[in-house]
Amino acid sequence: MTTNDTAATATIAEAPVLAAEQAPARSMPQPAEPDPRMPRLARSPGFREFMQHGWGEADRTPTVPGGAPAAAAAHRGRLSAAFPGHVLAVAAGRAPMRVNDNAHEFRADSDFLWLVGAAVEDAVLVLEPAGSGHDAVLYLPAPFRPGDEGFFADPLRGELWVGPLAGLREYAEALGLRTRPIEELALAGDALLAGTVPSNGPAATIAAHPRSGELARVLAELRMIKDDWELAELRRAVDTTVDGFAATALEIPNAVRRGGERWLQGTFDRHARTFGAGTGYASIVGSGAHAPILHWVRAEGDVDPEALLLLDLGVERRSGYTADVTRTLPASGRFTTAQREVHDLVEASHRAGLAAVGPGRDWADFHTACMEVLARGLADWGLLPVSVDEALAPEGQQHRRYIVCGVGHHLGIDVHDCSSASHAAYQGAKMRPGMALTVEPGLYFHAFDETVPPELRGVGVRLEDDLVVTEHGSEVLSDGLPIDAAGIEAWMSRLA
Repeated sequence: MTTNDTAATATIAEAPVLAAEQAPARSMPQPAEPDPRMPRLARSPGFREFMQHGWGEADRTPTVPGGAPAAAAAHRGRLSAAFPGHVLAVAAGRAPMRVNDNAHEFRADSDFLWLVGAAVEDAVLVLEPAGSGHDAVLYLPAPFRPGDEGFFADPLRGELWVGPLAGLREYAEALGLRTRPIEELALAGDALLAGTVPSNGPAATIAAHPRSGELARVLAELRMIKDDWELAELRRAVDTTVDGFAATALEIPNAVRRGGERWLQGTFDRHARTFGAGTGYASIVGSGAHAPILHWVRAEGDVDPEALLLLDLGVERRSGYTADVTRTLPASGRFTTAQREVHDLVEASHRAGLAAVGPGRDWADFHTACMEVLARGLADWGLLPVSVDEALAPEGQQHRRYIVCGVGHHLGIDVHDCSSASHAAYQGAKMRPGMALTVEPGLYFHAFDETVPPELRGVGVRLEDDLVVTEHGSEVLSDGLPIDAAGIEAWMSRLA
């Protein structure tokens, strides 16, 4: 760790003492009014008095990924060095409400996760200038525990409703951070704020504070280079995703008989939730005419046993790091001649893109390599109204009719990681060791596209792998899945 790393936060050994000194008294904040679904209970003196006694201790240890606190401390040190003398704040956000008191699952803001190492709802991390670096303080709401009215009346923070919850002391001990009650949070006018601040909830007092685009940009650019801990998390996410592809492919016969695309989507989503935190994005499962639809997350169609099946899937770990892998499978286990020709062209494009990833290469190199192969193949099939050179020229791009999306992006704690970075640091930059990215060319012939012959209409193929740029080249993390048509057929045969 650098000297700024040390200055940025209290040490783990110090943190419990600091937490004990600042732990609030048991007079926790109470809900503004009783829950409307049980007004009689909330107002019954006998019930309220009886609820004050007879409660033992519960296990309130927060779930924190192994190694995350140390990695987050190093990340805070890097951010501290980028903003000497500035007050910095990054908010975690809160789960959006679905209806009434029924909230969606909480997923913390990615910058917050990177700096804290755990998802703490309604929390705000503040870095205060101190010496040559910063002191870090985590402001968070206290849960409602026995003795608080909210213990039985608040369906969002009451332990009788949601189970035992970690509080200030527990998070201080687990994360090695000073903690303070969220009610004490106040930001100076010149503080730089990033993250997600909802207009309601405990952190709403800073909702009107202007967001700093500069802080968001710097955080995105710092996150581009992954450390060893982050790369280990990515590898685990990818390995679990590869296993999930196998589990999903095994269910293709069942999906053909009943359940269709949604059966396969549910299969992978269950796998992701069982062996990770869930999916890193909405799982894409497209059969036949749905395969060319880039973000076909509705998954409401049947699985055609004679058509191609496009699966774009990724497991997200509790740390927030996610895989993003795509394979296109023949539902029958064997490609038809037309399907194989399209897959072979996408494979050739994919291999050209993989070969163009390495340190010192322009970020655009793999995009250029993929597109050149696709354009030449489309021209050979007679699908381009102009020459290959004309199509590849900036003012041409006719080949993009069949691939309107990009062919890769940064990957990490977001599926499309580092999106707030500047163009110069992202698309205009050189690749550097420690960058994680995807390469994902494809061809998408929509069922209603009359510029392609009938046998190609409704055919969509994408291949996507996850890579890390190394000192001497690149490492394909997702090479546990084959990318060639023969290899895919053999893989499916072994599964069956």
